[in-house]
Amino acid sequence: MLYLVASCIALLLGPLCYRWLSSGSGLHKGLDGFIFVSLGGLVLVHILPELLEHGGILALLFVLLGLWGPSASERLFHRYSELTHNVTLVLGIIGLLLHTITDGGAMVLAQQHSDYSLLALGVILHRFPVGLAIWWLLKPHAGARWAWTVLTLMMLLTTVGYMAGEQLLNHLSMDNTVYLQAFVTGSILHVVLHQPHGNEATGSSRYELHAGLGSLLGLGLLTILMLMDSGDHAAHAHRHDTVQLLDWLLMLAPALLLAHALAAGRYALGLRPETQRPLLQWLQRLASPEVILLTLLLLGPVYALIQLCTLLCIGGVLTLLKAPAVVDLPPVQTRALDFGFSYGMDRSAPWIVLSLLLANLIGHPSVPLNNDWVQVAVLALVFIPLQFSPLGSTVLAATLAYSGWNPPALMMALCAAQLLSIAQLRRLSLLQKMAALLLLALPLLIAAYWHPQWQFLLPAMPRLSLGAVSLLAVLFAISLLRQGPRRFLTALKPQLANHTHHAAEHHHHAGHHH
Repeated sequence: MLYLVASCIALLLGPLCYRWLSSGSGLHKGLDGFIFVSLGGLVLVHILPELLEHGGILALLFVLLGLWGPSASERLFHRYSELTHNVTLVLGIIGLLLHTITDGGAMVLAQQHSDYSLLALGVILHRFPVGLAIWWLLKPHAGARWAWTVLTLMMLLTTVGYMAGEQLLNHLSMDNTVYLQAFVTGSILHVVLHQPHGNEATGSSRYELHAGLGSLLGLGLLTILMLMDSGDHAAHAHRHDTVQLLDWLLMLAPALLLAHALAAGRYALGLRPETQRPLLQWLQRLASPEVILLTLLLLGPVYALIQLCTLLCIGGVLTLLKAPAVVDLPPVQTRALDFGFSYGMDRSAPWIVLSLLLANLIGHPSVPLNNDWVQVAVLALVFIPLQFSPLGSTVLAATLAYSGWNPPALMMALCAAQLLSIAQLRRLSLLQKMAALLLLALPLLIAAYWHPQWQFLLPAMPRLSLGAVSLLAVLFAISLLRQGPRRFLTALKPQLANHTHHAAEHHHHAGHHH
């Protein structure tokens, strides 16, 4: 009973903290950052892997339907966009209500078995951001009365789950409700990402530090919850996912720091994005030195050589055909060190995080994507709407290799991510597209028939790796504090429109940056 009372108190702390935190614009932005990271992180790191384990790739499709379905409806039916958002909000709330029943059952399990005490503590801790999120989502839309009603229902349903025991939990098990929970999970992500008061005027740069601090607190809570997973099979799976992500970071961090240092060095030597030479623009977009270095360190010389030759050929042909490259330009008077570790980190960090999470999901053992060309097709669907940073797509290739994906998919990630983005494809003529795609097909076919083995070239130095992870975490945290979590993730938005002239407009206005 103590666990039940503690979980209800944790739920009620949310509205109390909200009332205090929302008293000032800066604190309100901190609250937004905390909810954005803690609730979104719980879904991405904690819930999605479990959905994949029970429902396979079909569960992921239901998540995407819940995430993008409301946005598509809002675009198709402008007059009913508010209704669509409200329906999505209701679905998300229903999902959280259903989840509270299983919370109650988990606490019964913890009460009966002392080995599961950490599981109960984890449930109690994650109720605080959930209660905060309920108030954050509902009060601006429906008022305090509805927010209190939902919180009361959550406490009642937790009690039901606690009292009903295993019989009710079997009917509400993940196996029986996996696709419903997947759709609702997507709805929760949609509401968190598109929360209107998370993007209001208070989002000016003077408040981004507050949002960044809130997001770091959310990351801290999320880390504690991940490390506390214990007990049942699902918790062991979560712990495995956590250990896998940590192992990947330990492998990647030294190579990433070297790549950013090389980026600063080549910028200092004059190889810069703002060059007026088309070939150098293309080569920096497709095959910059730091990208080839990262591939060499993470996957070995064979993959680095194939990547270099392929991207040199594609860049050369597109230059001959006078194809324009979409180039992101840093502000004028950017120093070399800033280009490598400030501007460069802002540009690559979101994609590195996305690549790690994506590889953890689509590389999950429960997702049956073993066929070479199915893997290639899945990556094409990922790359087309997004404009991956070159370092991010190389990290994706490496983590997919560590997850057991096949060589054609690895070459796809290494060579196609920047070329296949719709922002770039829209700027190419039919002839330019066909020439680039034909050249892109060659390394995929070579990899399919040759099946080259990847190699990790960095020596095993645990202390160095731990130091590199710590330094990388500090650089990521500084980027997050500088931008705030929503602006930090802006680069990840699908570039389906209004981006085709980005390079030209950015270049035109570059002289006005300060």
